[in-house]
Amino acid sequence: MERLREKAAAFGIKLSDHQLEQFETYYEMLVEKNKVMNLTAITEKNEVIDKHFADSLALIKSGVSLTGQKILDIGTGAGFPGIPLKIAFPELEIVLLDSLNKRIKFLNEVIEALGLEKITAIHGRAEDFAKQKEYREQFDYVVSRAVANLTVLSEYCLPYVKEDGYFLPYKSGDIKEEAANSKKAVKILGGSIEDIISFEIPDTDMARTILKIHKTKATPKRFPRKAGLPTKEPIC
Repeated sequence: MERLREKAAAFGIKLSDHQLEQFETYYEMLVEKNKVMNLTAITEKNEVIDKHFADSLALIKSGVSLTGQKILDIGTGAGFPGIPLKIAFPELEIVLLDSLNKRIKFLNEVIEALGLEKITAIHGRAEDFAKQKEYREQFDYVVSRAVANLTVLSEYCLPYVKEDGYFLPYKSGDIKEEAANSKKAVKILGGSIEDIISFEIPDTDMARTILKIHKTKATPKRFPRKAGLPTKEPIC
């Protein structure tokens, strides 16, 4: 895990021995559970460190404060980026949302094993929880590494962001055209693309981008639409 310590340090994040032990336990649980259910195609340790752990911590490149905000991780899967962020920044309050209950059960096992507090894993679809008062526009930041077009992803995620908060999607490579094509939808949903931050994971050739989408006004109540519509009929 010294590899992770060095990569985190390159981002300006100092990880303690205890935090590295938590990452080690997380890795071991991930690989073991992956033998019986599909959590990740990446299991080699250095690749997990680079492509999952360090990549998750790259949120700090967005320039937002990570000193105690409330974050929602949509489509968290095996817990990325939410659990690495929680380990590195224990004061964050994090909610992990995923549509597959088997993953949620695994995440709860990880949370218990690592002794993490102020973190919750919930099972459900993004379009359903976004209609509930306790979740709608209640988060400082919403993050997602889900592979989806930005227009579609924004419809699922922006309704959760409180006014003056941020939606911070992780993307691969050059996404300027995708970002340009999503501007109208983002505006309709109450947001504005404030910045596009592109970088490489330290000591790798992994090109990554984080968009900084500022929530400037409330999302109209009709969004998100019911399951399937955002993909079949994107806002345009």
